[in-house]
Amino acid sequence: MTVPTPVATVGLLILSNVFMTFAWYGHLRHKSMPLLVVILVSWGIAFFEYLLQVPANRIGYGYFSAAELKTVQEVISLSVFAVFSTFYLGESLRWNHLLGFALIVAAAFFIFKKW
Repeated sequence: MTVPTPVATVGLLILSNVFMTFAWYGHLRHKSMPLLVVILVSWGIAFFEYLLQVPANRIGYGYFSAAELKTVQEVISLSVFAVFSTFYLGESLRWNHLLGFALIVAAAFFIFKKW
């Protein structure tokens, strides 16, 4: 059984963005940790991001254009970040954040719309 290209691409991008978000922002809960340690740990986490991101783009390219792939990645990235910042960092999303995210989703509509 073969996984459909869009499902494989989006699934890998979601997992990739979870790793990316922890690599870039996970250390914010650990401000006492030395910066060099944070950088090395982040690089280690980012390695797993790349193990998922590169195949996602390779699998998805052709089914999606490069612009569509980037758009999917950005929407996923913001979605993952919204969940992460709320539940891991304990920050609340305000109306202006939600409006900004909605505008990015609107941009995705225009990128994917076949005119």
